[in-house]
Amino acid sequence: MKKWMILAALALSGCAQINSYEDAVRTPAPAALQGNWQTVGPQGELISDRAIGSLIISAEGDTLDCRQWQRVIAKPGKLTRLGDEWVNVNRQVRVMPLKVENGELHYDGLTLRKVDRPTMECQQALQEVAKRPGEAVIQDIEPAILKPVTAAK
Repeated sequence: MKKWMILAALALSGCAQINSYEDAVRTPAPAALQGNWQTVGPQGELISDRAIGSLIISAEGDTLDCRQWQRVIAKPGKLTRLGDEWVNVNRQVRVMPLKVENGELHYDGLTLRKVDRPTMECQQALQEVAKRPGEAVIQDIEPAILKPVTAAK
């Protein structure tokens, strides 16, 4: 009986959740969240000390989570409100809270700071998202670090 009461209390507690990407309402971003955010220095949640994590948030509420090291993994999403917090919902329906403190964005275990422009690879990923609006992940962009360098003769 106690288990049923606890389950009923949880169901009535107003905990909202997002069950599908389409159910999440894209919300215009407040000025504090808009822009190009990028990790600075090594981050424990990234695979390498040389890896870069980025989050691009448009004024309209479109997002792109772009991580790069030996390959680029870019996940489009949208900004929305869940209860009293801002969250990024990607097309794989992963919901990650966003919190800005002292000019730093805390997101998915990363600490990011605003930068003027995204990396070249993330800019390419933005272009690919526009070409492939239904894809949940863009993974076919080659990082500049892996491109061969030709020497002048």
